[in-house]
Amino acid sequence: MYDIIVVGGGLAGASIAKVMAENGLRVLVLERERQFKDRVRGEGIFQWGVADLKELGLYQLLVDGCAREVPWFDTYLGGERIGHRNLVTSTPQETAGLNWIHHEMEEVLLAAAERAGADVRRGARASTVKPGELPSVCIEYEQRSEELSARLVVCADGRGSLGRRWGDFRVRQDTYGMLIAGLLCERMPKVPEDTNCWLMNPECGRYAFLCPQGQGRVRTYVFHPKNENYRFQGFGDLPRFVEDALGAGVPTEWIAQSKPIGPLSTFDGADSWVDHPYKNGVALIGDAAASNDPSYGQGQCLAIRDVRVLRDFLLANDDWDRAGHLFASAHDRYYGALHKFEGWVYQLFYETGPEADVRRARAFPLLGEEPTRMPDAFFTGPEVPLGETVRRRFFGED
Repeated sequence: MYDIIVVGGGLAGASIAKVMAENGLRVLVLERERQFKDRVRGEGIFQWGVADLKELGLYQLLVDGCAREVPWFDTYLGGERIGHRNLVTSTPQETAGLNWIHHEMEEVLLAAAERAGADVRRGARASTVKPGELPSVCIEYEQRSEELSARLVVCADGRGSLGRRWGDFRVRQDTYGMLIAGLLCERMPKVPEDTNCWLMNPECGRYAFLCPQGQGRVRTYVFHPKNENYRFQGFGDLPRFVEDALGAGVPTEWIAQSKPIGPLSTFDGADSWVDHPYKNGVALIGDAAASNDPSYGQGQCLAIRDVRVLRDFLLANDDWDRAGHLFASAHDRYYGALHKFEGWVYQLFYETGPEADVRRARAFPLLGEEPTRMPDAFFTGPEVPLGETVRRRFFGED
C-alpha cells in the first residue's frame, strides 16, 4: 500500500509527489503520457506563486532546469504603454516572476519526483478512483490492470479532470469568461526577454499576453470575450490570429518576422471549480480543484499554492482525513478571493457594451492617477484586502 497515489504528473502532481517523497512517504505517480508534448498551457508564474515555489524547495530546481527570471511587467492600453513595473522592488516577495516552456517544466519536475523516491509510472492510466476510508485507484499499465490502495488519492489531472467525477464532486462554472488562443513563436527578438506584456484594447474587445522564453521565442496569447464565439485552430487560422494580436496593440515590428513553432488552438477559459475539493480520501489540486481563466495568469500560482497548503496540513496531522478537510477549507478561501477579484477585472477591462464603456470612462482616469486603486492580488496574492471599500475604489465609485 502507498501513502499517496497521485493521478497526473504535471505541475501540481509532480510537485506534491516530490515534496512528500522527500519527507519519507511512499508515493506513486500515474502519468498517462510517456513524454510531455507542447500544448497551449500556462507559461509564467507570478510573485505569490514564486514565493510558494521557494517554500517548497522547487525554485532553484526550476531555474537550473528550465525557468527564466522575468522581473518586469508592462501594461499597454490601445497600443500605448501605460505601465512599466519592476516586480522585484514593488512586491513584498521581492522576487522576479518565472517563465518556462510548460512541457519542459513538467519533465524537470517529474524527473525530480522520481529522484526524490516517488514511484513514477509513465504511460499508466487511471481507469477509476474508489473513494473511502482506504481509497484505491484502478490502473491500466503495461497491458495489465491492477487496483492499488493508499491513505490518500490526489487527483491532479487537469481541466478535464475525471477525478472530479470519480470522487463525486459537483463542478461549478462561470457563464462569462474569455476564449483564449496561444502560439509559441520564434524570431521575435524585439520583445524584451525580461518583460511580460499585457496588451488591452477594450474598444474592440481584443487582448494579448506575451511571455518571452529566451532566444527570440515568445508564447503569444490572444483572447476575447466568449460571447464573440470564434476560435483559432491550426495554422490555417494564423492570419486571423495575427490580426487579433495587432488589434490588441502588439507592435507590428514585434511579430513581423515571427515563425510559429508550436500548435495553435483555442479553448474556453471560463473558470470551473469544486467547492471544498476533498472528501472520502480523495483530494483535488491544481486545475482539477479550480481551473482558472488563463487570461488572468493565475492558474500555476493556484496549483503551487494547493501543493504547499496540502503538504503542510498532511505533515502536521496524523489524521489525514482532517488534514484533507483543512486543505479544502483553505483552498476555498484563497481561490474564492481570487475568483471574486477576477470578476471585478472582467467587468472593468474585458466586458463589452455601453455599461462597460461607462465603467471604464469613470475608472480608467482615476486608475491612471492612482494605480494603487487596483488591488495587487495577481502579483502579491489573494490575501490582499478585497472588501466593499476596495471594490468601490477600484471602480471609481468612491
